[in-house]
Amino acid sequence: MKPELFTKDTTSIVYGYHVNAIQRMLDFDYACGRKTPSVAAIVNPGTDGVHKVFFGKGEVLLPMYGNFAAAADKHPKADVVVNFASFRSAFDSSMEALNHPNIRTVCVIAEGVPERRARQLAATAKKLDKMVIGPATVGGIKAGCFKIANTAGTYENIVESRLHRPGSVGFVSKSGGLSNECYNIIARNTDGLYEGIAIGGDAYPGSTLLDHILRYEAIPAVKMIVALGEIGGTEELRIVEALKAKKITKPLVIWVTGTCSKMFPAGVQFGHAGAKAGSDLETADAKNAALKAAGAVVPDSFDDYGVKVNETYQRLVKKGAIKPAADVEAPALPLDFAQAMKEGRIRKATTFINTISNEKKEELEYLNIPISKVLDSGMGIGGVIGLLWFKRELPDYGRKFLETALMLTADHGPAVSGAHNAIVTARAGKDIISSLVSGLLTIGPRFGGAIDGAAQEFKRAYDAGLTPEQFIKDMKKKGTPIPGIGHRVKSVTNPDMRVTQMKAFCRKNFKKTTLLDYALEVEKLTTAKKGNLILNVDGCIGISFVDMLSSTGSFTAQEIDDIVKMGCLNALFVVGRSIGLFGHIFDQKRLKQPMYRTPYDEIAYMTDL
Repeated sequence: MKPELFTKDTTSIVYGYHVNAIQRMLDFDYACGRKTPSVAAIVNPGTDGVHKVFFGKGEVLLPMYGNFAAAADKHPKADVVVNFASFRSAFDSSMEALNHPNIRTVCVIAEGVPERRARQLAATAKKLDKMVIGPATVGGIKAGCFKIANTAGTYENIVESRLHRPGSVGFVSKSGGLSNECYNIIARNTDGLYEGIAIGGDAYPGSTLLDHILRYEAIPAVKMIVALGEIGGTEELRIVEALKAKKITKPLVIWVTGTCSKMFPAGVQFGHAGAKAGSDLETADAKNAALKAAGAVVPDSFDDYGVKVNETYQRLVKKGAIKPAADVEAPALPLDFAQAMKEGRIRKATTFINTISNEKKEELEYLNIPISKVLDSGMGIGGVIGLLWFKRELPDYGRKFLETALMLTADHGPAVSGAHNAIVTARAGKDIISSLVSGLLTIGPRFGGAIDGAAQEFKRAYDAGLTPEQFIKDMKKKGTPIPGIGHRVKSVTNPDMRVTQMKAFCRKNFKKTTLLDYALEVEKLTTAKKGNLILNVDGCIGISFVDMLSSTGSFTAQEIDDIVKMGCLNALFVVGRSIGLFGHIFDQKRLKQPMYRTPYDEIAYMTDL
């Protein structure tokens, strides 16, 4: 295969929905000045859609496919697969990618891929003249061009290691973690990295140290090679043979880690699955000695690694073999808002203010009271309304009053506008929410509004010091019926038991019933004119509501005024009536009623008007 795995136009398919790794790849693109994202598509098994990401200062959408075949066919120029599949499915998904004609390189991130499977991957790649990086790898990076997944760490580390522009050094290692350290060592001691690969720490990686060293040998831009081996296996001895055969002619600085193994019992594993010496030839000391004898530059210890890299680099510069790459300033990566907020590096004005509940704590709270305590307190729905609407813990009679009002307003039969609309909508086959809303939308001045209107008008009159006679005259002068007064059926001689019961409840429980007493004085005058001009249930609820708030002693006059003006009584009617509207909706659906059509005999056709 061609020695160059990646260019500045390389694009990849990421198998697995790893959003942080994807974003880091695109942030590297920004550092390199790429014009197009290096991620062409995402494979998220079973899911099709898009994933929104940052690309520099703006945002782009990456297509997401439910299977690899669809992604590869839609993006024929993508020739790299970054495979985040688990060790259970990494083999099958990697084999599928290798066998697709578009794909040249597959990077297998997963650890724990069975050795037999890993050897099959390597053999398949060799047969097809393709490249496998991994398993058990962080991937690799070509400076200024392309980065695999989380290789090289954060944006700051990438810039510090000058990976945003190409240098002259080809690097290969088994360890991903040490690769990141070595990129920094290379940046401080040379003009920087050209390409770096971590082949993975398993005993049978998909590609070897020698595979990549020979690639670097064939790439003119790579002037020197730096490598890091480790105890265990004989891979480094293949490098020795290649050096002896003059297949490697470029300066090679290499260190085999694990020289401390002689201090431990034989067979101890050092980190990676393959980092275990089974014979003297597999020890770090033996391999370092063999490499040095074959002509490689081998430091005395890892502490000396950077020194040897620098000495080799300086010799090449002095000979004119390397013309040091110019430093290029990397663009500053815009702060990610969510991360900056998490770190406390920025502040942002909030959009909403909430003073009644908190779902962000360990337990949901209503007005700083944990929901478990709300439930255990027995305060009921009336108490919850007090907390969330009025920011008060209401006394027992206040809670009971609200619950009584909800029960009294729950339903008034199918003929009223709200129930009628809800029934018609339900019979049209609509869902329960649409049916409910169609009924609620009729609530207003002529339906339900009397509760709110009665509270406002009677309170206004009482606060203004109007006598009942003056109040009646004032409303008559406005040409407005007194809200809460009058009933179609009920009268003085046929009282509404709902009103009778509510009056008795208020007089028994409230400390004072000032506004209710005022309203009953008004009723005496209105019923003297006509027997059905009684205080109806809507009026009684609205007026008694004001008395309830006053009786608690915890609301100021201004607060009571504000509560009434905000429409809390309309809200109370809506909550109560919704119960009944749902009942009518369920009733129609239970009875499987057909589409409703208004009978012709109920319509007056007067087209001549």
